[in-house]
Amino acid sequence: MVNSNLAHKLDNENTIDVETNDIPLKWCSVSLSDVIFRGKRLEASVFDVEAKQARQIIKNSKFPSTTIGGENGLTTSYTCARFKRIWLEHSDFPIYQPSTIVDIKPKPDGYISHLTKTNIENLRVKKGQILMTCSGTIGKVSYVSDTLKNKIFSHDLLRINCKNTVDQGYVYTYLKSKVGNKILLTNSYGAVITHIEPEHLATIPIPDAPREIKERIHNLIVQSFDLRDESNELIDNATQLLIDELHLPDISSFEVDDYKKNAPVETFSVKLSDLNGRADASYHLPIVEAIIEHLKKYADEVTTIGDKRITHDIVLAGVFKRTYVDEQYGYPFLGGKGITQLAPKTEKFLSKAIHRKRYEKELKIEENTVLVTDRGTIGTVALVPKHWNGYAVSQNVLKAVPSTNKIAGYLFIYLNCEYGRKLVQRQTYGSVVDMIDNNSLSSVEFPLLKNKDIQKKINDLALEANQKRYEAYLLEQQALEIMDNEVIFAK
Repeated sequence: MVNSNLAHKLDNENTIDVETNDIPLKWCSVSLSDVIFRGKRLEASVFDVEAKQARQIIKNSKFPSTTIGGENGLTTSYTCARFKRIWLEHSDFPIYQPSTIVDIKPKPDGYISHLTKTNIENLRVKKGQILMTCSGTIGKVSYVSDTLKNKIFSHDLLRINCKNTVDQGYVYTYLKSKVGNKILLTNSYGAVITHIEPEHLATIPIPDAPREIKERIHNLIVQSFDLRDESNELIDNATQLLIDELHLPDISSFEVDDYKKNAPVETFSVKLSDLNGRADASYHLPIVEAIIEHLKKYADEVTTIGDKRITHDIVLAGVFKRTYVDEQYGYPFLGGKGITQLAPKTEKFLSKAIHRKRYEKELKIEENTVLVTDRGTIGTVALVPKHWNGYAVSQNVLKAVPSTNKIAGYLFIYLNCEYGRKLVQRQTYGSVVDMIDNNSLSSVEFPLLKNKDIQKKINDLALEANQKRYEAYLLEQQALEIMDNEVIFAK
């Protein structure tokens, strides 16, 4: 009777080992005053657990804490007054958006008139300053080197001046670190903030490390940004070589024939034989035809990007539902906005278990692949640096795989210049969302130079610039490691 008892049978059943993922829980202690301040809410989601943990880490740091801002802090900071812009097609005053501070080679948003009612000189950023976005996507940080020096930025950008030069690279690195940036984006109660004012920096704790450590970090950051400046100069030199060899005039100087000179809109005629299956006016702009005719006149040959001598493949990934996982289980995922940055912040990771086949076939990128955004802002270009090897890139970015590294840099320089970009944007189609595809990019006209030595030099300069960007990345990562290992988590 006992043997037939169900409970007895269950006791004698073989136990089954259940495997659980060893994922650390995110937790922190919360004071009663914090609970009251947050409306007596007890849900964990009300408090930013990681931010509270970060503040506790700094509190327990080996070195005494000071603040980034405030009377006794390491820095002073300010924003400029709001003003109404008077826009022009072109002027001596290009203006940049705050979001571009993290771009390795930022491009202006437009041009303002000298009649704009503000002190334009006050809008210029100064070498050695730390810049921070303070509205919209807050907390993006950059350091002003020669690339950004004297550039005009809009009012809603926090300009941070360090009281001591050695603190410039140190504060920048702290704000770029995971712990420092997490603290920056929250208040002392762990609540996420939506706007940063200079006064907020007075509440941000920072370990006051010995001068020797600060100098090492600062020097690494300065060297890193020097390499970025050098890479930008190499790209400018390569672009100028291309322009000189093809005798390209300023793009606004091309002579085009309008059908009606005094019409309120640009008008032109197109032969039926030249329609090429496209009835949209943007495809047949006279400036595009003028550029192509000019290339045919001065180039040795005008082929297309799809030519197998130029690209081995142009990959357009299919649309798919993304499954994101924790970092250790996924591929770092890069969106179209991140390709203009040296070290884009990858907070999303595609599941290796679910997306492995698609990753290997369509999403994976390798060094010296040329990336081109294919929707929204069409034609933004990047040359994949070594530290992006193995990243997964959004389906909104075309991947032009060069036939060899002997053409990769030249392809990038051509697509990155305003003439190549104009020919790419010509291919745009779509009524709601502008886009291009792999067939569009493969049909873009591509000039091969008569002087092969110049073409090789352009290619080599671009690849050298890409190498310098990789070295710049390594130096910044070294500074971040020192910040983590010898300052933030030092015992």
